[in-house]
Amino acid sequence: MKFAYRTDVGQKRPNNEDYVSVYQNRSGVHFAIVADGMGGHLGGDVASAMAVLHIGYDFEQTTFKKVEPIVSWLVTELQKENQHILTKSQQYADLSGMGTTFVAVIYFQNEYIIANIGDSRAYLYRNGKLAQLTEDHSLVNELVKHGEISKEAARHHPQKNIITRTLGVSAEADADVTVRQSQYGDYILLCSDGLTNMVSDDEITAVLASELSLQAKCDQLIKQANAAGGLDNITALLLFEDREVKSR
Repeated sequence: MKFAYRTDVGQKRPNNEDYVSVYQNRSGVHFAIVADGMGGHLGGDVASAMAVLHIGYDFEQTTFKKVEPIVSWLVTELQKENQHILTKSQQYADLSGMGTTFVAVIYFQNEYIIANIGDSRAYLYRNGKLAQLTEDHSLVNELVKHGEISKEAARHHPQKNIITRTLGVSAEADADVTVRQSQYGDYILLCSDGLTNMVSDDEITAVLASELSLQAKCDQLIKQANAAGGLDNITALLLFEDREVKSR
């Protein structure tokens, strides 16, 4: 498995509240995370960094080799970090109300775990087709699900920034966690909404289908989001399965 990532402040924001990193535990399992912070004068920066750095560090200390114990561990870690963010936001006035989205993949050779809270997304690009693996926890997505607005209208809805689930803000960290099978040639894209609000699925597909290197694909996605306006911070992380997947 290979990976690359890039994060960018965009064209309109004074600072970057996204945080991204990749970790490896003592058994060689990789854990990639993208977080998009929000709230308070400095709260977004702090919340996203806390979530990635704390959970990433704890993962590095583990020896997990199998999916089942990691799923349980991750759910517990997210709840613990949710409480850490809440406590910190209550201690400092300029951090009041801070929170962060969280999207991550924990990658084995033949399967992987996807976890998300908020509207940062995970996509799978396989055999020329792009599929969204996560569901946005947002007001506009609820409106789409209930048939009140179209997917196209959701892209430009004035309340698009209202998130219904985050790390921090509320007492519970209600994450979606799924396990999926991997194949040789798969790309997994983790990204903040600064990318998906600016770059369409068709445009993302064209970049992933190109002959660019993995890092150059990330760079190109950032470039296109900025060219489209760069209204928010932009983060793109790509994982590529370059090994033949072994049967279980």
